[in-house]
Amino acid sequence: MKKELSQIKHARSAKEFPNIDLAEDEYVILDIERSKLGIIVIWFMVGFLAIALTTAVILLSNTAAIENSYFNINAASKGYLILGVVALYFLLVFCGVVGQSIYKSNHMYITNRRAIQAVRTSLFNNSTNIIELAKIEDVSYRQTSFWDHVFQIGTLRMSTVGDETTYTFPYLDTPHDEVDQISKLVQNARPKK
Repeated sequence: MKKELSQIKHARSAKEFPNIDLAEDEYVILDIERSKLGIIVIWFMVGFLAIALTTAVILLSNTAAIENSYFNINAASKGYLILGVVALYFLLVFCGVVGQSIYKSNHMYITNRRAIQAVRTSLFNNSTNIIELAKIEDVSYRQTSFWDHVFQIGTLRMSTVGDETTYTFPYLDTPHDEVDQISKLVQNARPKK
């Protein structure tokens, strides 16, 4: 019965996570994503920059009324100014979409055997780190700022036995919950003495 349940979980995981190369009886237990708050921050910055750009355009277009102004904008140059501003708005939205895509593509998958971390830091820089659960020595989290505590965001940390490598996964919602679950899985994965 236990083997059949493992096969069902493996089949479901293989279907839901086609980007992960799972062993025959391996299945995903946790799919850890970054906090949704990061996406809100990205779009808040895009909105803030759009408002700053709009304010700058309004100030520049009204400088003709200011004496001794260096910016004299006539009717012909207003057209070019509007075209440039529209291009900058499109650039801001493009940067927001790219930033959101990069932010959301960071995942940590915890299977019944391994921890798989998919990291993307830019459009062209990505990596995958794989750790056997039995080789994990320490699982912890950090909350270093006031905002981390207010919004319950932190950084998950896992240290391995031997080479003493530390793997981190930042901007995680309620990291203490994931640490508890991963710690239990690590305990179960270690050989019994």
